[in-house]
Amino acid sequence: MKIILSGALVLYSLLGAIAQTDMKSKVFVFPRESSDAHVLLIPQLEKPLQNLSVCLRAFTDLNRSFALFSYATRANDNELLLLRAKAGEYHLHIGNEKISFGVNEDLSFPVHICASWESASGIAELWINDRAQARKGLKKGYSVGAQAKIVLGQDQDSFGGSFDNHQSFVGEIGEVHMWDFVLSPDQVHSLYNGETLSGNILNWGALNYEIKGYVVPKPQLWS
Repeated sequence: MKIILSGALVLYSLLGAIAQTDMKSKVFVFPRESSDAHVLLIPQLEKPLQNLSVCLRAFTDLNRSFALFSYATRANDNELLLLRAKAGEYHLHIGNEKISFGVNEDLSFPVHICASWESASGIAELWINDRAQARKGLKKGYSVGAQAKIVLGQDQDSFGGSFDNHQSFVGEIGEVHMWDFVLSPDQVHSLYNGETLSGNILNWGALNYEIKGYVVPKPQLWS
């Protein structure tokens, strides 16, 4: 009986640690600067990526640099990283290589961000509030590794860790999706306008995640 009870307790604790939740109309609130608070996202991904898109909405008053979406493998801590270096400048990393985008953004409202990349051409796209930035290229012919840790709220400087509070996110993040293809302009436009296009790697409507530290799921306030 003790063995059975212990097994049940272990199973209960595992189910409690990893939640699959419909996060529609919800956000993760990162209330303060931290070197540990983050959300670990658990993807539906079994093979390396030749194409990808990531979209999310972020609301913050930070002026310093911060990570928005950190995807690390054991080989590369910046296998896929979307980072705002400062107001008006975003960085996209693929396979530890970086490109920069200069953008115009209004930080008084949540910012809708979509980034995509295709291996065949190396072309990367960044969309800010439904506006396409000038396309750039990196890591042509590369494959993004599948065995990854995906983190919101921190920049991984090692696989799953080595966080820096000066790169932590403070604010709200919602509507996070990831796909194994490049979104079309029409699809980006639909997402910006609040229409549903569920990610097939990460789906905000059926999200597997673990909260680490001081992060609070709350109802979305913006419309």
